[in-house]
Amino acid sequence: MFADRARIIIRSGKGGDGHVSFRRELYVPDGGPDGGDGGKGGDVIFEVDEGLNTLIDFRHRRKFSAQDGQEGGKRRCHGSNGADIVLKVPEGTVIKEAESGQVIADMSGENRRQVILKGGRGGNGNMHYATSTMQAPKYAQPGQDAKELEVFLELKVIADVGLVGFPNVGKSTLLSRVTNANPKIANYHFTTLSPNLGVVDMEGGGFVIADIPGLIEGASEGVGLGHEFLRHIERTKVMIHIVDAASVEGRDPVEDIQKINAELEAYNADLAKRPQVIAANKIDAIYTEDEDPVQRLRDVFEPQGIPVFAISAVSGQGLKELLYHVQKMLRELPQEKIVFEQEYDPEVRLVGVNLPFTVEKSEEEENTYIVEGPRIEKMLGYTNLESEKGFQFFQNFMKELGILDQLEELGIQEGDTVRMYGLQFDYYK
Repeated sequence: MFADRARIIIRSGKGGDGHVSFRRELYVPDGGPDGGDGGKGGDVIFEVDEGLNTLIDFRHRRKFSAQDGQEGGKRRCHGSNGADIVLKVPEGTVIKEAESGQVIADMSGENRRQVILKGGRGGNGNMHYATSTMQAPKYAQPGQDAKELEVFLELKVIADVGLVGFPNVGKSTLLSRVTNANPKIANYHFTTLSPNLGVVDMEGGGFVIADIPGLIEGASEGVGLGHEFLRHIERTKVMIHIVDAASVEGRDPVEDIQKINAELEAYNADLAKRPQVIAANKIDAIYTEDEDPVQRLRDVFEPQGIPVFAISAVSGQGLKELLYHVQKMLRELPQEKIVFEQEYDPEVRLVGVNLPFTVEKSEEEENTYIVEGPRIEKMLGYTNLESEKGFQFFQNFMKELGILDQLEELGIQEGDTVRMYGLQFDYYK
């Protein structure tokens, strides 16, 4: 089965913690701080690989993590940076935040490589915190936490022209006739289980054409395989509707076009407004002496601005006229590729997501507030609060994390008490 969607969890590397140590050498009994900085965590990077055309690599593995940065060492040794993880995807892959469905990145056009999650910054070693009044700081900065995100990968085929139509109307036959593609052709519904791409070579410039698998009524609601494939025509600039003008299977070609347009409208209203051409196929099999089915299509759709071309994908009749008309349409349309704009920025949205903390007003003690959280507990373990520099360092940490803002929102006043893991502070601005 063609794999064009995947749901995975990505995690950047945590920054290495800064180190606390002091010089200990012969004849230097009171050496200064020499704790080194932690290394940076690895990034999560997505990269386009021209050799890929499915997301099958993400079907059997769900979690992808970059490497954590190493802790700093003695003698000012800097911890090693964590290795990045590079995830290779086919061109046209759209990366979305899984819960909201908002676009993080579109791996197409000029965007061949993008950092999706940045690794955590390494923490400073205690050598950075020595001052004239505090010559032996016993604290260092923890590394920045990793970021984790569940993302939804969706492959949207990149083609200038999309072939749409009900099953067995001749889309695969047409594609094999006019391009270098070799689609499998057989007479049963949903013959094509994946979009087939082909290049039409013509004087004055060719174009890429995609055979989108057959639509059926209800496709926009996910009936059959319709929803699986409708996404692939979101990038196309022109759509060719292929219908069976000879009604070999007993369907009405006019109704077929109307039903397909209804499905496009229901799935994405913008798609129904894209330029269209109707290819009335199988004219070599028309034997009726009654109303001309091609003329009937023209009478209904050409007043709507949709041209109708009579063709035979088997014999090649009418194909040249159809292709030159499509080439002319493409020339007259804007030349920029359809790229999905970013709607979700992990660097903005994930700040603090993995650093949970709670700020609450005590129900038992008046004018007392309780602050808790794993990062806060860890920072208290690293920080020498008895020194002026250490206490100022911890205050800045509280401010950056947004704890002071939350205390003020809860109505804290000067002189009120703040409790954290057995420690007690008086609040003053």
